[in-house]
Amino acid sequence: MRLRRLLLAAFLPLLGGCTTLGYYAQAMRGQIDLLRRATPIEQELASDAVAPELKAKLRAVLRIRAFASRELALPDNGSFRSYADLGRPYVLWNVFAAPEFSIAPLSSCFPIAGCVSYRGYFGEADAQAAGAARRERGYDVFVGGVPAYSTLGWFDDPVLSTFIRYPEAELARLIFHELAHQLLYVRDDTRFNESFAVTVERAGVERWLAANGNERARAAYARLQAIRNGFVALLFKYQAILKAYYELDIPAEQKRIGKARRFADMEAEYRELKASWGGFAGYDRWFASKPNNATLASVALYTDLVPAFSALLAREGGELPRFYAAAKALAKLPKEERDARLLSLTGN
Repeated sequence: MRLRRLLLAAFLPLLGGCTTLGYYAQAMRGQIDLLRRATPIEQELASDAVAPELKAKLRAVLRIRAFASRELALPDNGSFRSYADLGRPYVLWNVFAAPEFSIAPLSSCFPIAGCVSYRGYFGEADAQAAGAARRERGYDVFVGGVPAYSTLGWFDDPVLSTFIRYPEAELARLIFHELAHQLLYVRDDTRFNESFAVTVERAGVERWLAANGNERARAAYARLQAIRNGFVALLFKYQAILKAYYELDIPAEQKRIGKARRFADMEAEYRELKASWGGFAGYDRWFASKPNNATLASVALYTDLVPAFSALLAREGGELPRFYAAAKALAKLPKEERDARLLSLTGN
């Protein structure tokens, strides 16, 4: 009841029409359910009912959690010190939408997070319904499952069943990413926030593996990172191609044909990339959903400014506290000046 009152106090003054009321109602129900399911990890480890494989993963989480605060200077709080079994594949489903001839995603604004380039739903059916409504209005739509998210320090985020089975390096990557959001979050700038968190996660995993991994783990992570970089580079290439194409002054029907051809070209290049990866199929589901402007935008939001943040980290000698301070100083600037300073670090 105390949690429900806290959430209602935060959201009720901001509720408008029925659609808004329904959206926040599902958000409150989902967050309350998630926190109610959370059990301290130490309690899970002491239980005879918990499988040995899960206990091994939870012990790894505690080691990763301690490393995050001790070695990466990430927040030392109650997050990722409890565990919640959700009984579903994802904690959230995010809905991205973009105009038919634009890569720029639509934004939604919220009381705590500010304006972000997606809407998150705790139920897949709700997310699919929201996506369908935007498709009917002519937008490109992508609905994607999310294994974890951050409440930005408002609550102690638990470790979830949706990602606990990940390999250890991937577990670390995700925990470092979500803790980075608690360290620095700028309202109304999804691109800045996600690129900052991705930079922190990458630096964190490299240090985690250097201190705790073996050669096999380091090689496996390096291979996965190379594949991930290749995938993102492919998407950036076609994002630029499509952006230039959409600016052409040609009839809409002709533009639709050209758009479809360019997405087909991207899929063909993906098949070549997949072959060069030895048949790695990790992105098959992404392509099976028939990529569109919204799917491209969903990836770009997470990676657009990573090269700039990586350059900032290098400028600060690889020292994370100095990097955090520099990023926080940038966060205080107006968005245009912030973006310009970041991009100048890469020579753009």
